[in-house]
Amino acid sequence: MTCPYAIDPTGKDVHGEAAMLRERGHATLVELPGGVPAWAITGHALIKRLLTDPRVSRDSYQHWPAWENGEGELAKTWQLAIWVADRNMMTAYGKEHTRLRKLVVKAFTARSTALMRPRVEEITNDLLDAMAAEGRDGGQVDLRASFAYALPTQVISELLGIPMELRPKLLELVHGIFDTTLSPEAAEANVTAVYDTMARLLELKRADPGDDLTTRLITVREGGDGLTERELVDTLLLLFTAGHETTVNLLDHAVFALLTQPDQLKLVREGEASWDDVIDEALRWQAPLVNMPLRFAVEDIELDEVTIPKGDAILIGFGSAGRDPLVHGDDADSFDITRATRRDHLAFGHGVHFCPGQALGRLEAAVALSALFERFPHLALAKPADDLLPIESFISNGHRELPVVLGTPVPA
Repeated sequence: MTCPYAIDPTGKDVHGEAAMLRERGHATLVELPGGVPAWAITGHALIKRLLTDPRVSRDSYQHWPAWENGEGELAKTWQLAIWVADRNMMTAYGKEHTRLRKLVVKAFTARSTALMRPRVEEITNDLLDAMAAEGRDGGQVDLRASFAYALPTQVISELLGIPMELRPKLLELVHGIFDTTLSPEAAEANVTAVYDTMARLLELKRADPGDDLTTRLITVREGGDGLTERELVDTLLLLFTAGHETTVNLLDHAVFALLTQPDQLKLVREGEASWDDVIDEALRWQAPLVNMPLRFAVEDIELDEVTIPKGDAILIGFGSAGRDPLVHGDDADSFDITRATRRDHLAFGHGVHFCPGQALGRLEAAVALSALFERFPHLALAKPADDLLPIESFISNGHRELPVVLGTPVPA
């Protein structure tokens, strides 16, 4: 057996790394930051298979002996501990997952999402107005910060009823969760600050309830249905984090792709492709979350070439699946909104953990992209594409900044 490959915590070449891992086998041993071993799953078909296999769990407390029920050395010193320590639907298994998921899915039904469209459009137009003012007279605008980041963070903050006073700090701390270059000490300090801030959120919402999802979950918690305080906090943290990070990176990469490949944008403008095509191909080409830690083998899992032993950790490579040439062909690394397999991606997950908020993310992206390119038809990158740096993470996939010049806008 080959030695485990050490995952690059900086994420400077996540797709090159994924291609190399696929060459080693669609299930291959890797070493995560902190020296933690895991099986990297990189093939599209195998990922789909394992994500629907009841022998694969996300519950570290039940199914990862190395976690020692959250009382061992990993829980105390591992810089990625928060990815397996929290207690919400994302890390639950079986009946516990069903119980926790039921608490939030009603907020993300097709009807609920459709009702949010007018507010998403309003926020989008306000942000475009602000960008127009910021980029007046040819000035540069960081589109990631001013638009791709600002839109979904405001939408999810309003849905959860997060007070304005807490939003900047909470966003900063969530960025720290995704920064996989942090030292164990820095990561521990960040997690402590996260939970202090979440405690403050609950304190404020209990004192001043509102018509929002946080208040409704507090009501469920205090109604005695078995939702623990930790589950309440971690569910809210999950909703806030997942409710913006995926859409931020989706918008970032979709805009980048269209600005660097104007022939693709031309297809949309001429009615030969849709914004939905852009969204799906962007999700395939640049999965917003390229790797997702962690899952665990409930029992030995025999695959074609290897056996994943019971209790071993599993890292799912969603970004690798999107570039799998067995599904998407030899040109899988290219962006093509007419690609026949553009919808055959796993960017929102698969199986019981399929993202319940994916419809909201798609709505935000469709509204945002359409309005952005209508308002700023001459939008262009302000720096060479090769000069743009990735964020420092092997989990989250986006640019640190996306500098643009707006050109002459169309009047609102």
